[in-house]
Amino acid sequence: MIIKFNGKPFKAGDFQKALHKATAKLVGDHLRERVSSVRDPETGGFATVIVDGEGLDDMSLRIEGTPAVLDQVHQDLGVETDVEDRELEQTSANVSPKVFLSFGWEDRDLAGRIAYTLQRHGISTWWSEWEIKAGDSLRRKIDQGIGNCTHFIVLLTPTSINRPWVQEEMDAGFVQKVGRGATFIGLRHGLEASRLPPLLAGSLSPEIDQDLTQIQQLINDIHGVTRKPELGPAPALTSLPKTRYTAAAMAIAEHFINQSRNGEFGDVNSDEERIAERTSLSREDVIDALHELRRWLKIGYGSVLVRETFYAEFDRYWKPWIPADDALRLAADLVNDTNFPSAPEQIAQRYGWEPRRLNPAMAYLEERDAVQLSRALATSPYIGFKIRRTDATRRFVRSRA
Repeated sequence: MIIKFNGKPFKAGDFQKALHKATAKLVGDHLRERVSSVRDPETGGFATVIVDGEGLDDMSLRIEGTPAVLDQVHQDLGVETDVEDRELEQTSANVSPKVFLSFGWEDRDLAGRIAYTLQRHGISTWWSEWEIKAGDSLRRKIDQGIGNCTHFIVLLTPTSINRPWVQEEMDAGFVQKVGRGATFIGLRHGLEASRLPPLLAGSLSPEIDQDLTQIQQLINDIHGVTRKPELGPAPALTSLPKTRYTAAAMAIAEHFINQSRNGEFGDVNSDEERIAERTSLSREDVIDALHELRRWLKIGYGSVLVRETFYAEFDRYWKPWIPADDALRLAADLVNDTNFPSAPEQIAQRYGWEPRRLNPAMAYLEERDAVQLSRALATSPYIGFKIRRTDATRRFVRSRA
């Protein structure tokens, strides 16, 4: 008997990928549902939610809105919010590391030695033995510790991995990872990597022994110490716009922008070798920059395909239009004009835009779940054949009025 999955012979790897993708979608939908209902009491504007990543290991949450909305999201969910064009890297680089250490009661001796070692090496560590005092609320103290941490570490052993309390803390730690970028580290002791839960299957989970002989690398990782030398400047990149992205990433972005005909998915198809040749970057710089840009790319089997949302993000640096402004104009017309066309070719004709300009505006709105974009095969040069307004379109326009 042949076991099939999705109509094909069963393969464990395919099943695991599908499971991770389905789990990530459920988590993303849950976070979007919770955050998108937050509203500015003065303007009535809603929060806009963007869930990036196709799996649990690279999932992240971006939230846009007025300062009042972002502050309310932070208060309600403990999620750090992101404002477009804010240089977040400068602030995050100055934050001292704070670790929350989760462990099973049977492993408290090992956990205590780990906590003391981290503390002695300049890492403020939340460990229940010295954080929770008589009369304290366990739940409140733990929530505070997890909510303030920059690094969530769970000590995984054959006993702790099955403890409900440890699993609850892991769930809370994962919310901090997705919501505000906290680092989630599974620290193994006597546990095979094959027994890791799906939440950690795509992450590096270092192993620790009773003598803590491997803990120095963990300390270095938390402090951001690396054996890799700093990336040297590339002379050809000096004229690129100064943005939140590295110069290497911007060089690749400029190459993709100039190569695209219509701003469609896959109309730029390249590989690491060709990108290195066209940008004069080293192979290592190309690999690191593609990793930085991965949310807008589809990378696999040596091929690099550019997604439509890439142009919605980067056109503003090299094109005579700004996709965010174009998207707001398009959304406003969809809301205000009952006779406004839904076919992209008619919209392009009305605006006097080429598909290369209209597609990024539509991709910008679709990424924010602000319109219903109907797709099908053979709609080129447009990314869809019909765009419709929804209630979210009205909220999008109102939030940016």
